[in-house]
Amino acid sequence: MLTIGRLAAYAGVTIATVRHYHRVGLLPEPERDRSGYRSYDAAAVVRLIRIHVLASAGVPLHRVEGLLDADAASFSEQVRTIDARLRAEVRRLQDTRRRLAELASGEQLALPASVVGYLDRLRELGVDEPYLSRERDAWIVVAAQIPEQIDAVIARKHEDLRDPDVALLYRLVNGALDWADDDPRVAEVADVLDRIATRAASEGDLGRGGLDDQLAALLDAAAANASPAAARLFLLLEQRGWRGLTRTERIRSTRRGAASPAPAARSVSAESARARGAPARGHGREATGDLAAGR
Repeated sequence: MLTIGRLAAYAGVTIATVRHYHRVGLLPEPERDRSGYRSYDAAAVVRLIRIHVLASAGVPLHRVEGLLDADAASFSEQVRTIDARLRAEVRRLQDTRRRLAELASGEQLALPASVVGYLDRLRELGVDEPYLSRERDAWIVVAAQIPEQIDAVIARKHEDLRDPDVALLYRLVNGALDWADDDPRVAEVADVLDRIATRAASEGDLGRGGLDDQLAALLDAAAANASPAAARLFLLLEQRGWRGLTRTERIRSTRRGAASPAPAARSVSAESARARGAPARGHGREATGDLAAGR
């Protein structure tokens, strides 16, 4: 007869494991002898070893007892069922690992692959990470609002990168968050955006985007509050006859000389306006990330 310690040693498990198997009903617990000790026989060793082998193979403990008492045919069938479930779990875990790997860059979270590809292209063009981080956040908002249109929007953004003014814009906005409000580059950005919006308007390429007015205003407010330079950019654009970056509107003068948006306020559409590096509303063309799209 064996003590619990010897039993555990023969089966290659711990005493705590033996006691756990007692608690869950897999291993019968013998009566205590006159000295108060429990003694185990050879049959207990065999059963414990079989339990340990099945558990080590990944068989859930609630399925182990059924396998211990099954005949050959039933045993094989149950093992195949367990194996199928384990294979499904492996596939699930592999998918989880793949998604975690995609999230490692910090950009796959809530972003479609097309947007991630666009951000990677901006990196290749030399756009810095602080700007990209803000542009990424803006694209998360846009993609959530127009999931069925985002791939088409991004395709046009890739086309826009061939525009010299858009390329210039991205070069200018590197480090823009650190600009003072009197930095001469702010006026240069305003001039570039003015040219882009003017060209889009003349080509009839300004159209209402897919994002609602409230969200457009929210992103514009975030952009204006990003830095003193961003706030000044909005003022310079108004002086040049434009209002807003997420949804750009041409300003007209009233009889009293006050400025007001043109009747058909038009947004620089993301498919057409070459005005910005940060996402616009829906189809709206984007403003440059930090200074123009709520960064």
